Amino acid sequence: MNLARLAAEAAERGGPVRAGLVGAGKFGSMFLAQVPHIAGLEVTAVADLDPARAREACRAVGWDEGRIAACAFEEDGAALAARGDVDVVIEATGNPRAGIRHAEAAIAAGVHVVMVNVEADVLVGPLLAKKAKRAGVVYSMAYGDQPALVSEMVDWARATGFRVAAAGKGTKYLPSYHAVTPDDVWSHYGLIPAEAKAAGMNPQMFNSFLDGTKSAIEMCAIANACGLDVPSAGLAFPPCGVDDLARVLRPREVGGQLEGRGIAETVSSLERDGRPVFRDLRWGVYVVLEAPTDYAAACFRQYGLPTDDTGRFAAMYKPFHLIGLELSVSVLSAALRGEPTGQAREMRGTVAAVAKRALRAGEELDGEGGFTVWGKAQRVADARDALPIGLAHRVQLKRDVAEGAVVTFADVELDDDPVAAMYREAVGAGACADGPGAG
Repeated sequence: MNLARLAAEAAERGGPVRAGLVGAGKFGSMFLAQVPHIAGLEVTAVADLDPARAREACRAVGWDEGRIAACAFEEDGAALAARGDVDVVIEATGNPRAGIRHAEAAIAAGVHVVMVNVEADVLVGPLLAKKAKRAGVVYSMAYGDQPALVSEMVDWARATGFRVAAAGKGTKYLPSYHAVTPDDVWSHYGLIPAEAKAAGMNPQMFNSFLDGTKSAIEMCAIANACGLDVPSAGLAFPPCGVDDLARVLRPREVGGQLEGRGIAETVSSLERDGRPVFRDLRWGVYVVLEAPTDYAAACFRQYGLPTDDTGRFAAMYKPFHLIGLELSVSVLSAALRGEPTGQAREMRGTVAAVAKRALRAGEELDGEGGFTVWGKAQRVADARDALPIGLAHRVQLKRDVAEGAVVTFADVELDDDPVAAMYREAVGAGACADGPGAG
């Protein structure tokens, strides 16, 4: 609360928050659309591999020519971070290697980082958070995206004295989706390829949402930020509507589907036979609370909060998220409060690359949403040898990998890879920024 007031006061002092955006795709464009309407926030620079495309994105979202002329357009995100007229770097490329490089450049320049790039965060986020803390700047998740929104809900639950049984988001999921490739993704969205191409939609990116990889990335990011666990067997994607969250997402010992308390899980908007779930949470986020006392459980009833049959578990949820339209909350919080809107703190979950089909030695992996692998959420303690999906792009296999098998570091050529070394450091050290469960 009070961010709008703090931003307006900064504007009155003649010192608005100056943001630099790296990556002018959909998420970045949604943020750019809101900036002209927020007192005390300016975008001084935008970096994109195609600066002309970035300028056109600004025009498309309603920027006038004066605002465009006052903004610098760069090709390199690291150069943007070092400009000197940027207080907060927003990393929105979606490329994990680029995201890590840009974040490190911003931290070295004494600039706050808002990491839209969850792919980078789930690889080495706790390490980047530690580096930022030592440099006296903020490293933050991106408000508007599900991991930050869930982190906020978990923090609220703990700050009010509730135990968190589960937290996560909804999505459209069936087990068969793990095998979907960019060639057949559009049929699952009700589109024909020509329509998608005309709309500028990237089939590999959209496939990462469908084949389970993006959910795994986001649940691991939530686990790493909130001190939660991912399920030991990977995400189960139980079909569940908002009215059943407290019943389904509670421990098995009391009749639910979770192996324990404190689990990050994604619920499906489809029943396993393909029927839509009643009052699904496809676009939203949730937290399941456990009352610590009989008195608190009685208050649940007295104030109309739906519970499970024990009366001890209840759910709070947000039915929608607005991604880049909400991103300014993170930017203003970092610059004006010195606080992140969610932050990776320890390596609890990782996203292992799993073969979509039988893979042969000499083949090149094509990463998130591609033809060769999908990402499965796993506990770090159980998957130290697994190749994370963020490193499974443009690397060659040294040996065959069976369909459905986890690809390991030993299966690929990754000699002297600096990002792989960072990942191993983060996993080996635990890389805890402030301790588990901080939310």
